[in-house]
Amino acid sequence: MGSSLGAQHPQSSDPRIAPGVKSEIKQMGDLTLNTRFTIVVSAPTMAGAGELSSYASEEMHYNFSDKKKFITWRKLWIFLAKAEKALGLPITDAQIAEMESHAEDIDFAMAAEEERKLRHDVMAHVHTFAHCCPTAAPIIHLGATSCYVGDNTDLIALRDGFNILLPKLARVIDRLANFAEEYADLPTLGFTHFQPAQLTTVGKRACLWLQDLVMDVRNLERARDDLRFRGVKGTTGTQASFLQLFQGDHDKVEELDKMVTEMAGFKKAYLVTGQTYSRKVDVDCLATLTRLGASVHKICTDICLLANLKEIEEPFEKEQIGSSAMPYKMHAERSCSLARHLIALMADPLQTASGQWLERTLDDSANRRISLPESFLTADIILSTLQNITEGLVVYPKVIERHIHHELPFMATENNIMAIVKAGGNRQECHEKIRVLSQEAAAVVKQEGGDNDLLVRIQRDPYFAPILGQLDALLDPKTFIGRAPQQVKTFLAEEVRPLLEPYKANMDVKVELVL
Repeated sequence: MGSSLGAQHPQSSDPRIAPGVKSEIKQMGDLTLNTRFTIVVSAPTMAGAGELSSYASEEMHYNFSDKKKFITWRKLWIFLAKAEKALGLPITDAQIAEMESHAEDIDFAMAAEEERKLRHDVMAHVHTFAHCCPTAAPIIHLGATSCYVGDNTDLIALRDGFNILLPKLARVIDRLANFAEEYADLPTLGFTHFQPAQLTTVGKRACLWLQDLVMDVRNLERARDDLRFRGVKGTTGTQASFLQLFQGDHDKVEELDKMVTEMAGFKKAYLVTGQTYSRKVDVDCLATLTRLGASVHKICTDICLLANLKEIEEPFEKEQIGSSAMPYKMHAERSCSLARHLIALMADPLQTASGQWLERTLDDSANRRISLPESFLTADIILSTLQNITEGLVVYPKVIERHIHHELPFMATENNIMAIVKAGGNRQECHEKIRVLSQEAAAVVKQEGGDNDLLVRIQRDPYFAPILGQLDALLDPKTFIGRAPQQVKTFLAEEVRPLLEPYKANMDVKVELVL
């Protein structure tokens, strides 16, 4: 019994996909850059293979779907024909109009049958397009190689994938920024090595998460903006076929490349390519996503640790069950799991780029058709999940206060020493007194499981009588948080809010998670 990596093929659930081609599409599953590509595996080993399809957004599904892919192929053929006509090749307006009228009515069954016979996905779709465009048939794919549609479509999918992810990431940052602002001055224990250290604030800790996500926005924007079009380059990147078409006119070949690039919505094309664009481009794109995965994993791990302390909780739906054995488990764990998968996917493009021979190695195809969509799908899922988490984070100030009071007497010893010195005492003598009392209090905590009674011991010791009236002030948590509230205010105003300006129109979108 088999199962697909992805819940179902697009045509079974997406109204935008032509129906009636389930069996045919399965045959071409490993030849498509598709979120719901079909890879037959044993059901027991891939019981969770539907995770990506179950949780990712419809827009990201569609971005890597067969429907969008093959419509893009047809649009690229139309762009090519228009540019070739404008530069003097004998192509008619009627031929272009015929192609445009059939840009989206793809006969998937015919394409699958053609591919079964030809064993070539691009030529199968050339024939299928030509069947409904008999007048234009002679000029479809004129001068081009398979990578003209394949690689250029991949670059469009990468660009559009980033455009889907960026508003989602901006919404997460917006929710976290609001959270940080609300709790900017609420003291909480800071930890190093998960051991209590100096105090910080709940809002300042959230700013540490925000700082990583702000870096991710800039990285995603840069990776998107650095993308160029492969353009029209020919079999090994020399544009020889197009130079022949234009009878040796180099200027027209350069103009053709420029025109098609602009029609596809890119400002520039790569000036040199082999048969494909450099696979280092994929490395760069996926590296930005894996860095995002690292950020999300750190944030959600922190939330899990704080939830264990009962200081902060993520939202829990009224009837949600996290686990059959542990019904309190929540979404942060799933985000960590998927983020780890996203990070692991980085190995694929690195191996692919390093293994390219000369102008192109064909063994990159199947790997890229899995790793590229999976990376964007996974990033899409974890951002939607993180938005849900950050929109409903619950803080328990009383629990936080109790934890502070449990540790603060130890942290305040230097303050007590300085107060005694100001009252005329001896520093070394005071230090020894507090050292002994601290060890006694620590023994109560560690050996007897009792509360930290250092403050009570200080109050009972006549040595500290000169500062008894100052103890409450000396132990005020807000005197231990330094400039944390001011840092939050400055960081949000100067770094975070300006970064979100381009995404203001997308801020009100809500997400519903598939639990």
